[in-house]
Amino acid sequence: MTQASFDPQAFRAALGTFTTGVTIITTRAADDAPVGITANSFNSVSLNPPLVLWSLAKTAKSLPAFEEGTHWNVHVLAASQEPLSGRFASQGADKFAGLALDLGISHAPLIPGCTARFQCRTAFRYDGGDHVIFVGEVLAYDRSDEPPLVYQAGQYAIAARKPRQEVRLGATPPPECSYTEDLLGYLLGRSHYQMLFALRRLLASHALDEPAFFILSTLSVRDRLTLDELNGIIGYTGFTVTAPQLAALEAQRYIAREPDGEALRFVLTADGREASLRQIAHAKAVEEDLVDALGVGDVMALKLLLKRLIASTDPGLPDLWAPAAAPAAVA
Repeated sequence: MTQASFDPQAFRAALGTFTTGVTIITTRAADDAPVGITANSFNSVSLNPPLVLWSLAKTAKSLPAFEEGTHWNVHVLAASQEPLSGRFASQGADKFAGLALDLGISHAPLIPGCTARFQCRTAFRYDGGDHVIFVGEVLAYDRSDEPPLVYQAGQYAIAARKPRQEVRLGATPPPECSYTEDLLGYLLGRSHYQMLFALRRLLASHALDEPAFFILSTLSVRDRLTLDELNGIIGYTGFTVTAPQLAALEAQRYIAREPDGEALRFVLTADGREASLRQIAHAKAVEEDLVDALGVGDVMALKLLLKRLIASTDPGLPDLWAPAAAPAAVA
């Protein structure tokens, strides 16, 4: 490829396929004003001595502050700090407004809540084409268990850990058409029923079953639903709400009937709301066990993928979280 045919945009897109973390680099200007920028050019250089590097465009307004200063801090952002990344990538705003900074070994601002932080002293500066490359000696560092924010192909992402798979010598591979553990439907189904198995045991201790769980949890989000509206919302579960089930919940004083003209609507009672809160606590307990087993980062990634899957496979069922239409006035 010749220099004349080199497309900068295509080159940028190709570089974007390399997944990186997202960092905020901070320092102090000559007038002691805090300076910070978002960067994903951070990388390690050496363990002994401990050296890291990052680069800054020669056109950046913050370049003089980093060239004149001797110390700067690198903050590897946590997934929950995505808004902070956007703030420090913008121009003109007070980027440090409302931030309670930690005390570091230098005057460079030290932002809390990150996955990792490296407090550095400039060791070398190099010309790097349209950028200046800063190499820093790491004077102090710290890390947390917060999952990191990731940037890939021009978008923020969340990384999920891939477990190592041991190769079993002599193992016979399964037939190509078998129902293997790599089939998405199998994985979704098995994970669903395994989590549901744990939830069922908790529900049984409070004399509730799955239909009752769906009915109470639905009414806790959107009250005053008819039998048909309830079935429209929870139809994806495979359960059909019946009049006897509603009558049983009425007998337990969890729901009550509310006439609305010719329609009959169902509302949660105080006991029903308390039972629904217990259900949420049970579901949270199951989720916490999952977080303990997988880690916060993997659970965040799982939730993100499941939300995308739900959106892409939605058959057009009524949205539970959409505002309910106002009921017709009763004469």
